[in-house]
Amino acid sequence: MKVALVHDWLTGMRGGERCLEAFLDIYPQADIFTMIHIKGSVSKKIEDRVKEVSFLSKIPNIKKYYRYFLPFYPLAIKSFDFTGYDLIISLSHAAAKNINKPSNAVHISYIFTPMRYVWDQGKNYFGKLWYVLYPILMFLRKWDKRESKNVDYFVAISKFVKARVRCFYKRDAVVIYPPCKNKWKVNSQKDFKKGEAFLLAGAMVPYKYPDVVVKVFSSLNIPLWVIGNGPMKEKLESLSKGNENIKFLGRVSDEEFSYYYQNARALIFTGKEDFGIIPIECLASGRPVIGLYDGGLKETIKGICYWKEKNVTIQSTMKSGVYIKKKGDREKNLKEALNFFIENEDKFLPQNCINQAQKFLEDNFKSNWNNFIKSVYKSC
Repeated sequence: MKVALVHDWLTGMRGGERCLEAFLDIYPQADIFTMIHIKGSVSKKIEDRVKEVSFLSKIPNIKKYYRYFLPFYPLAIKSFDFTGYDLIISLSHAAAKNINKPSNAVHISYIFTPMRYVWDQGKNYFGKLWYVLYPILMFLRKWDKRESKNVDYFVAISKFVKARVRCFYKRDAVVIYPPCKNKWKVNSQKDFKKGEAFLLAGAMVPYKYPDVVVKVFSSLNIPLWVIGNGPMKEKLESLSKGNENIKFLGRVSDEEFSYYYQNARALIFTGKEDFGIIPIECLASGRPVIGLYDGGLKETIKGICYWKEKNVTIQSTMKSGVYIKKKGDREKNLKEALNFFIENEDKFLPQNCINQAQKFLEDNFKSNWNNFIKSVYKSC
């Protein structure tokens, strides 16, 4: 069976690219098609299988400005020819699912989320420019909805995304959680000790509210490690006001990441995520998560809602984190969740965190995917 994997863009190793690696484990001879490829920005496993890129990849400095080329996404994704392929799997959070599919091929969209830029996060991404771009975004919204009809099967990364697919595309989806690499799992707890600092990790973008985290930790003067880059990094460094307790580490290797996971007091995760692979990696490393009670995190971290679960025993119920209230003042809510965690820190056991991450490890993903594929071809 000839397989094509379609990815929106390859500009760095994030959660979507980790999923792409897992699909290459299942289909090692698959060809990768992508609108934009910055050579050297992803793993060798991925680099070696890139077959075709669109004209967008030739634009100078495209890595920095690719979101502003939204009007060209329809042309870019439609430029690929999939003649001769039997199975096409699009890994999509933008336009990858909107390909031209040959009539004799099966197209499955493993969807990270319907395109945030055009559906519900335009203002966060584009700011005041959103008002100028509004007509283009509305055109792209109609295009995105129309093209969704050409997908044979949707597979969502969470129940939250399944609901978004139903809302925006009026389509049903199967849920298969993304894979967390087995390498993050800690097998021995004997060396665990109290963490050194709290951890903020991931892309520094507006919808994750990293500025809220930096403001709170600056005011409380509590040690914080910040891992990752993004358009808000300079603003965050300015907000920290030279606070020596806040260390900006930029992009780190997996080996370094593992150290910070295992030596953190807890991961701080304030964004509304469709799934969130970083919290799972942290749990697999034996450390708890303080995360927003919204989106995919409601399905993954098994946190305690301290404002309503008054008499819950954290240890016996195997809680692996603390939820942050989603309504009200963000800074106030984070401070409350942080204070609750600090008061109960020794009750969040490493083994409970590891056990919670178990269901999201890559072996489960591969098994669930293969069972799904069997059902697809059985019904064909």
